[in-house]
Order: sequence, then structure tokens, then C-alpha cells
Amino acid sequence: MNNVEGAKSASDSVDVLLVGGGIVSATLGAMIQRVHPEWSLTVFERLDEVALESSNGWNNAGTGHAALCELNYTPEAADGSVNISKAIAINGQFLTTKTFWGSLVTEGAMREPSTFINNTPHMAFVRGDANQKFLRERFRLMSEHPFFHDMEHSEDYGQIEQWSPLLIEGRPAGEKIAATYAPSGTDVDFGAVTRQLFEDFVARGGALELKHEVTDIERNADGSWNVTVKNLRDGATRVVRTKVLMLGAGGYTLKLLRKAGVPEVKGYGLFPVSGTFLSTENPAVTAKHQTKVYGKAAEGAPPMSMPHLDARIIDGQRTALFGPFAGLVPKFLKEGSVLDLFQSLRTDNVLPIATAGLENLGLTKVLAQDLLANQAKRIEALHDFAPTAVSDDWKLFTAGQRAQIIKPISGTKGTLQFGTEVITSANGTIAGVLGASPGASTAVPIALDILRSSFKDEWERWENELRSVIPMLGTDVASDPHRALELEAESDTKLGLPKRG
Repeated sequence: MNNVEGAKSASDSVDVLLVGGGIVSATLGAMIQRVHPEWSLTVFERLDEVALESSNGWNNAGTGHAALCELNYTPEAADGSVNISKAIAINGQFLTTKTFWGSLVTEGAMREPSTFINNTPHMAFVRGDANQKFLRERFRLMSEHPFFHDMEHSEDYGQIEQWSPLLIEGRPAGEKIAATYAPSGTDVDFGAVTRQLFEDFVARGGALELKHEVTDIERNADGSWNVTVKNLRDGATRVVRTKVLMLGAGGYTLKLLRKAGVPEVKGYGLFPVSGTFLSTENPAVTAKHQTKVYGKAAEGAPPMSMPHLDARIIDGQRTALFGPFAGLVPKFLKEGSVLDLFQSLRTDNVLPIATAGLENLGLTKVLAQDLLANQAKRIEALHDFAPTAVSDDWKLFTAGQRAQIIKPISGTKGTLQFGTEVITSANGTIAGVLGASPGASTAVPIALDILRSSFKDEWERWENELRSVIPMLGTDVASDPHRALELEAESDTKLGLPKRG
């Protein structure tokens, strides 16, 4: 992105200011430019390139999260019943995202689709009698819904081997296993998506300022915002006035909302979790594994610990990843400070953070186990998915840093919340995105939520105009799934993805 940075410098006053060079800011910028091309927009990013934090291809699983394989989106109750409502909602959100990307490819704003999205079947894989029963019920319910009509299920070694040879190669005969297979799954390089969106953003007149960090935010009497920005190259500071401020700064969004005095974040805290993965680019391995396989989190463990073996294409290179293995680093960003957690503590969030910790001892256990694990233990975990995996083929790397939301619920209590949440001020002039997965996959619905809240007076007109690039907009996917699938088929053609069976 250095070749386009500064194509237009930020002035002392702009219509919309976006903080953070990730996929949410890139998506917001793309949408606003299409409804108000005459507005001045500026993005500030503290690092020297965009997409270096959670949006980067190596910092996330690259799963086009459509609830095809992620078992945490279909929770099982104590009586054995399975709830698929969240899976339907997540799938619909990703359909919306794909329709936007398809339109941008058609208009030339994004490049050849294989540079950022590729068909990669999604599988769920479980072991043991109880998990077999769960997966059967999950499949029964999901296969009855139009969104999942092409999903397949098997407990047969031969069939599962056809779907993913690594799962069966070397596995003892007679083990109780089961899998579902969704041929329409995708692998997404969200870093590539972000970079391409920002290239188009600059080409349309947007200002992108790298190595610039927001240090203070003050509200003016007229409702606008004064944003103090430091140039990290030379230390110079300046103040930029903006009518609307949008924060997509990952783990630093909460800090900036607090600097702005937004009352809606009172009591909120964050819990940082780092992740490591095993990776291999050995062609002998990657040739046998061209699916994304998600397993079930251990009893009592949080959804973020759900193991998965992923086929990936990052910057054109085919690889396979296995993890995650949790780490405990008190940063809110990968390129953050070890003081982030300590500096985030306030009198209003100390008790919510403490109570959330006590209620999530499973997470503490997983963190302890992963922190103590050596390469042999990590390969042992990998053998549950790939029994013939050889340690020398797999190298450990540090993925992205996640800042999970701790949300106040009543009095001094707090709850650890997984997923993303949009915080918007009462007047809509400042908004921020907190949380993690499936954030990147749902960046388009997230951006739409922000625009609805921040531009209430203009939203009706904007919705009509945005429908030309987001055909899914205005479609109630819950009540009209067949129409949603028709629109998905159109976007899949634009994205070079195969037609669903």
C-alpha cells in the first residue's frame, strides 16, 4: 500500500474520519464513497501498511464464516436438541458480504477473484458416540434448510477419506467418527480484500495516512469531533475536525471510545488472547488436504479454542494450518503494548472483568494447557485430525491478537462475549467495532449496521443506492431464503465460485 499512501493528504477538516487500516474501515470507506462521492474521507493507520493486524491473511483462519463447519454456531442443549438459528443468521451475513464483493469485481474495484477468495469445502469432524449423535442431529436440521441443502454427512471411513485423505490416512480401524461436508465453502485472504479495497478508496480520492496514530478525541459544541493525530515518523501532531468518526481499530477501539467520552462503553472491558498455529507448505501434505475441517472444542472450553485444520491460499501460496493454541499476552493488538490490559482498567470495569473471569474458568484451563504445551503436545493434538503428521513438516507461528469483549450485564457483573459488537453514540456521530470472529466475514453487515445508526436521516436513500452494489440489502434472508440463494448464485458467478448443486 505504500505506493498509494498519501495520494491525497488529509485536510484539517473532513466529512468522515476512519481510524484503523483493517477490513471494517476499508468496507465503510467503499460504501460511503458510493453514496457520497463528493465527501472528504480520511483513514488513519498507526502501522506502515494496511491489513497488518487481524485482517492479515496470517492472523486469521481465512474461513469464509458461513456456519457450514463451525460447531459453536449450532449449540447442543442438555436434552440433545440442537439450535441452528445462529448458523442461519451467520450464513445470511456472509451471503451479503459475497454479493458486495461480486459487485466490486464487476465494476473493477477489486481484482481477479482468485486473488482473494477460492472455493474450499468446509467440513465438521467429530469422534466418539456422543459427538456422532450430535452431528447427525445437526445435519438433519441443517440439511432441511435451503442454505445448507448441499451439505452431506457420513460416518464411513471411505467416504470421509474421499473428502479429506489426511483425516483417515493412518487412523486405526473402527474408531467412531463422523463428518459433514459442504462443497460451497470458501477460503478468503482478508488481507488481500482489505488492500484491494483501500487501493480503490485512494483512487476515488480518499486520503490514507499510514504511520499516524490517534492520541486524543474531543467533542465540539456543535457535535463534531476534534481528533489529535501523531505522525509516528517525525513526531509531529495535528488536529483534524470531522463530522463523523468511525473506529475500526481492533483492540484499540475501546480505548478511543473512552477517550471520546462515549457513555455507551461504561463498564466494558477486554480480555486479550493471542493465538499460535502450526503451518506447513509441504506439497505432499497440502495436496492431500484441500478442505477446512473444524472439530469440537473440549468440554468446558470456549468457542475460540475450537480446533481446525485449514487449507489456505495466502498471497497465492497453498498452505495448511492447524490450531489454534492459545497464548496469554496482555496486548490488545499484535503490534500493541504489554501495558494494554493494565491501562484499560477503570473503576467501572474492574468488577465486570473479574466476574467474567470467574465464570470462564474453562478458558483459563485451555490457556494454561496451551502455554505449557511443547511441539510434541501440539503434534499430538494435530494427530486427532491428521494421524500421519510428521513434526518436521509443521512449524509454529504467532497469529493475530484478539481482544474479546467483556460486557457489563447487571450491577457489577460482566460476561465474556464472543463475536463482534457495534457501539454507536446516541447521536450517531461516533461508532466503533469491538470483538473478534466472525468479524472479517461479516464486515459488510457490520458496516451497514454502523451506517444505519450514524446516518439515520439519510439511510432510506442510502439503502436504495447501495442496493446496486449489495443486491442482498433489503432481503429478509430468514423469510425468503430462496431469493437469498438466487442472489448468492449471481454473486458466485462474478466471484468465479462453482454453482451449488
